[in-house]
Amino acid sequence: MSLADRLDNVRRGPGNQPGHEAVTALPLAKHRSRDPWAGVKASVHQALLESLGPQLYDPHLEHSDLEQRVRHTLQAVLDAEQTPLSSADRTRIAQEVTDEILGHGPLEPLLRDGEITEIMVNGPDSIYVERAGRIYPVEATFTSDAHLRRTIDKIVGRVGRRVDESSPMVDARLADGSRVNAVIPPIALDGSLLTIRKFSADPFTDRDLIAFGTMTPQVRDFLEACVRGRRNIVISGGTGSGKTTLLNVISSFIPEDERIITIEDAAELQLHQDHVLRLESRPSNIEGRGSIPIRELVKNALRMRPDRIVVGEVRDGAALDMLQAMNTGHDGSITTVHANSPRDSLSRLETMVLMAGVDLPVRAIRDQVASAVDLIVQQARLKDGTRRVVAITEVEGMESDVITLQDLFVFDYSAGRDEQGRFRGTLRSTGLRPKFTEHLRDLGVELNPAMFVRGAG
Repeated sequence: MSLADRLDNVRRGPGNQPGHEAVTALPLAKHRSRDPWAGVKASVHQALLESLGPQLYDPHLEHSDLEQRVRHTLQAVLDAEQTPLSSADRTRIAQEVTDEILGHGPLEPLLRDGEITEIMVNGPDSIYVERAGRIYPVEATFTSDAHLRRTIDKIVGRVGRRVDESSPMVDARLADGSRVNAVIPPIALDGSLLTIRKFSADPFTDRDLIAFGTMTPQVRDFLEACVRGRRNIVISGGTGSGKTTLLNVISSFIPEDERIITIEDAAELQLHQDHVLRLESRPSNIEGRGSIPIRELVKNALRMRPDRIVVGEVRDGAALDMLQAMNTGHDGSITTVHANSPRDSLSRLETMVLMAGVDLPVRAIRDQVASAVDLIVQQARLKDGTRRVVAITEVEGMESDVITLQDLFVFDYSAGRDEQGRFRGTLRSTGLRPKFTEHLRDLGVELNPAMFVRGAG
């Protein structure tokens, strides 16, 4: 193989193998070729808008009916188009115009690709995707920044959010629960930015996470026992480490006969129990009023007779209310925090409690944390792109002014990597049993002693 061929393979990357045609690695976004059919698509798009008019925005029209009318009208418009088109070009133009009218334009093929987990739009001419934990550029582009802005407005408008110069950042979600973040000028200096964290239409289960190597069957059994035994759990990890996916799986262990309240910035959790009440925070309106933050929702949830409170993420003074809920009879609650280690997650909780504006001594805050949190599950995205649970740590209590921790399971980095660079290690028991074993037994939950044999995974 020549040097040029080898360089071409490097540029193409592993995502551009057969079955991955949607992702093509490119040296620079500015070198991408322009769409030769852009003018045809624009005229067809305009003719379609003129033909259907208000029907496109009729709230009483079912999506399936609208889609049928769009496709029927689109066929007629294409038949009247004067430009000679091959059958393949007609099909492509029809699909792309349909995506623009009914969906999210050039993002639609990426949203349909089940192997893509994240879409990162760095401007109209620069789109990247994450596939198997690694990032690749793609050919898809927007025609202009205005085109990208229209797509952003369509996404955020559907969930009652807004983004403009007075409020240039927004968190939203797609209909399937995928997480959306958009930033526009003047905050984004080089044009509008859009990030979509895709969620599977069929949520991952504990079996999926075991198959991915995220956790082991023994760890799954242990976490299930802790949830049924009403332990308060904090899932800690960095951005994109899989905290929300793990939260969704752990929440599925909550018994069917309990009343569950979920609280999130953008509703993403997909719990299948019957008795689930979902609350979502709300930003301020255009006058700067009407904001309902996570903290207010946590306070209100306490008046709704919850058995369990599941908070998608605590990132501010809501941590104080969450800790108080855990300490006042709402045990078995679960939440996530951004932190790099179990010890760091406790420091983050302390800092966020101080953000509540309550003048408490550090010792009192640590007492609250040590009393409220029973278990910390640390999640990480490793260098090979995989997402793994790397530690499960018990919060034992206080010694002097320090919260004492005990690692129950830790990831075995010493196993090294295989030929593909993937970590061979897995989560291993440290040989220590949790202090709350007896408490679980009192609730009728037995822990299998075999799962705590040192080195068991």
